[in-house]
Amino acid sequence: MAAGASTISDAARSVSYIEEISPQLRGCAILTEDGEALAASGDVDAWAAPARELVAAIDSVGGEPAAHAHISTPDGEAFCVREAGLVAVAVGERLTLASLMIFDLRSVLRDLAAGTPPAG
Repeated sequence: MAAGASTISDAARSVSYIEEISPQLRGCAILTEDGEALAASGDVDAWAAPARELVAAIDSVGGEPAAHAHISTPDGEAFCVREAGLVAVAVGERLTLASLMIFDLRSVLRDLAAGTPPAG
């Protein structure tokens, strides 16, 4: 886990917080830079491989790790945000405001890495 982020329960609180503040969020996962799933909406194991695959696909396009990405489809939106040694992957409803989702995910990752996850 990134420096400052002390427990998997901190990551779980961070997932709960982002779910609470993002009504258009369908679900999300927080991973380490190495791809270890720390927490997710629902089953962490169900999120782990697809989240890693999405991050790998996004990174392969630019040839280097992407700071963030937004993928829009007729069925919904997918997001990937990298911050402070952590990665968030999220799925939202169609037409989710991308700038706000990316900001929220980045803020949660920054706080988690600093060891200050949301109270809960």
